[in-house]
Amino acid sequence: MCLRINDTVPNFTAETDQGTITFHDWIGDSWAILFSHPKDFTPVCTTEFGAVAQLADEWAKRNTKVMGISVDGVEDHKKWKGDIEKFAGSRAGFPIIADDNLAVAKAFDMLPADAYLPDGRTPAHSATVRSVFIIGPDKQLKLSMTYPMTVGRNFAEVLRALDGLQMSTGKGVATPANWNVGDDVIIPTSVSDADAKAKFGEFTTHFPYLRTTKAPK
Repeated sequence: MCLRINDTVPNFTAETDQGTITFHDWIGDSWAILFSHPKDFTPVCTTEFGAVAQLADEWAKRNTKVMGISVDGVEDHKKWKGDIEKFAGSRAGFPIIADDNLAVAKAFDMLPADAYLPDGRTPAHSATVRSVFIIGPDKQLKLSMTYPMTVGRNFAEVLRALDGLQMSTGKGVATPANWNVGDDVIIPTSVSDADAKAKFGEFTTHFPYLRTTKAPK
């Protein structure tokens, strides 16, 4: 399958280092971030897991659950977490899916259907399992990003994107380039000036198609 924005994400049952989960049930009424990795005990991924661990309070503030996925088994995940926590200086309290049969990686279109893990594999065999998926409480995909193995993901950007999604969802606005919490937002072109005035109060017209206003509370 090809997973697109606003598609309902696949539901699945999987083993994690914290026990068995069913994905949609685990999400519940929260936002969720699924971030994937091609192998345990790899250098870039260790730093990324550490960054996610350090942001635990920020995810909680945003009613967001985070879950890792790696194509190794539960016991390796448990051992790897020791390294992650030592490196980050933070507890890695999120679960990690043991996707050693590649079922989740294939369901989320990170690997082709005929992919398999050979004996003595290296991270290169599952190199495309390097994605971030932000999922809404409605279980729909809101945003995805895919990175190569050599470039560490910027989780400050993931957090910023999450803020933008939560601002725009249900509030009838969009966010401009480089937007951060507290910045002005964009009024969609589908809203007339009169309706914009009634809904948002004062706004600035840069061009007929580009109007900005204070972010709604």
